[in-house]
Amino acid sequence: MTERAPIIVVGGGHNGLVCAAYLARAGRRVLVLEAAAQAGGCAATHEFHPGFRVSSIAHLLYGFDAQVAGDLNLTQHGLAFAQQNLRSVALHPAAEALVFDGDSVSGAGVDAADRDAFREFAAARRRFATVLASWHAAPPPRLAVSGWHDALPVAKLGWAVRRLGRKDMRELLRIATMSVDDWLNEYFTGARIKGALALDAVLGTRSGPRHGGTVFTSLHRAAGGGAYSVPQGGMGSLSAALARAATAAGAGIRCQARVAGFEVVAGRVSGVRLASGETLACSGVVSALDPQQTLLGLLGARHLEAEFARRVQHVRATGTAAKLHLALSRAPEFHGLKTQDLGERLLLAPDADYVERAFNPAKYGEYSPQPVMEIHLPSIHDAGMAPAGQQVLSAVVQYAPHNLAAGWPAARSRFLETCLDTLARHAPGLRASVLHAELLTPADIAARVGITGGHWHHGELALDQYLMLRPVPGAAQYQAPVAGLYLCSAGTHPGGGVLGTPGRLAAAQLLAREAAP
Repeated sequence: MTERAPIIVVGGGHNGLVCAAYLARAGRRVLVLEAAAQAGGCAATHEFHPGFRVSSIAHLLYGFDAQVAGDLNLTQHGLAFAQQNLRSVALHPAAEALVFDGDSVSGAGVDAADRDAFREFAAARRRFATVLASWHAAPPPRLAVSGWHDALPVAKLGWAVRRLGRKDMRELLRIATMSVDDWLNEYFTGARIKGALALDAVLGTRSGPRHGGTVFTSLHRAAGGGAYSVPQGGMGSLSAALARAATAAGAGIRCQARVAGFEVVAGRVSGVRLASGETLACSGVVSALDPQQTLLGLLGARHLEAEFARRVQHVRATGTAAKLHLALSRAPEFHGLKTQDLGERLLLAPDADYVERAFNPAKYGEYSPQPVMEIHLPSIHDAGMAPAGQQVLSAVVQYAPHNLAAGWPAARSRFLETCLDTLARHAPGLRASVLHAELLTPADIAARVGITGGHWHHGELALDQYLMLRPVPGAAQYQAPVAGLYLCSAGTHPGGGVLGTPGRLAAAQLLAREAAP
C-alpha cells in the first residue's frame, strides 16, 4: 500500500472506528465512510419518543476489549459509566427474584446444594472461558500450515488448552459440543437457576438450550469477563468516544456517505463508489460491514472464486433477536423484585424448558408466543435518558426470526402485544404506564444498520463459524481473497458483541502485511 490515497474504512460502527483509530495512530491516512447521519451502528443512542433516549440495539457493554480501551484512552475522550458491574436478576411472575452476583446466587427457590453448585459451576466456566479469551486476543491461525510462522499460532491454541491440566483439558473437550441444557443438568436441580443460565448461553443466537454447541456459546459470552456496564448517555457514548479517539489520531469520518460498491483494478480494490455517484480512490479498504454484504454485495461474486463465493453465501446469519423500547410514565413494579435491583440486568427466563419452547417456533419461521427477554432500565441510574419521574425500558426479545413466515408488516402489532403481555405477567400495571413503544424486529435492524439477516453477530456464533472458520476459510485472517480488501466486522474472529477486538486485530494484520517484504 502507498500513501497516495487514504485507507478507507467502510462502516462507522464500533469495530470500524477502532480499526480507523489504530491505523491512524500508526501514521496512515484514514477515512471512515458511514451511511447513517452519525457513527455508531449497533452501538448508538437515539431518541425514540420526545425526551426519551435509549441505546438503539446493543444496550449493555460486555466484554469490551480492555486493550482497546487503554490504547485509545477512551476515558480521556469522554467515556464515562452510569452503572458498572451490574448483577443479573432472574424474574418470575410468582416468586422472589434470583440474584446472581459474582460466584453467588441468592433468592427463594435456590437451596444450599444449588448455591454450592453455582460456585463450582462459575469457577469451572471461568477456567474454560479463559482459554477462549486467550484465543480471542490474537488472530486465528491459518488452516494450511506452511512454516513455523503458521505453526506457532496453532501451537499457542493447543497450549492454552494444555495449561488447564489433564483433568480440565479432558472436561473441556467433553463439554465443548454439548448442549448447555445437558451441562446445567449435571450441576443443578433447581429449574429457575437453569433458566437464567440457559438464556445467557443462547442470547443473540438462533438456537435453544438443547442445541448441541450451546456450551460453547456460554463460554464465548463468559470469555468477556462477566461484568456488564452501562455507558453514561447510552451505547452511543462509547461510539462517540471511539470517534473522538480516531479523529484525534488523524482519521477523518464522513457520515451520510453510503458505499454502493468497490472499484477493482487489476485484481486489487483501488476505490469505492458512493450511492451519490461519487468515486473515491484509496490505497485499500477495510470493511466493518458483515461479510456477506461486503463480499457478495459491494465487491461482487464475479471477483471471487466460485467455491469461496458459495461459502460466503451460506454463512448462517438469520437474526432472531428483536429490540423493544418503552417510554414509561413511572417505574415498573416487577413481582418479587426489590426496589434497589430495578436498575440491574433483568432476565425473563423462568426455566430452561421455557427457553426451549420459546425457541421452537423460530425453527418454522414463527415468533415466540412467550418470548424470553434481557431487560434493562437505563434511566434508573442515568437521569438524562428520560424526563424527570419517568423511565425507559429497553429489552432484547427472543425469538423473532428475520424471515418471519407471515411477514413483519402483518405481524408487527401482534408481536408487540405479545411482548407487552409477557412483561405484564411479571409487572402488573405496566401497560397503563406505557406512553410509547418502539419495536425493532430483525428486519428493522437489517434496514437500519445494514446487517444481513438482522443478525447482531454478523453470523451465527457456532463451532463451525469460529476461529479460522470465521467468516469462512480463506478470509479468516481479516483479508479477503482480493488484494487491498480487509474485513473487521463482528463476522470475523472472535465474533459478535461490542468487543472492538476485530477492529484492533484487523488493523494489526493490515499493518503487518503492509510492512512485509
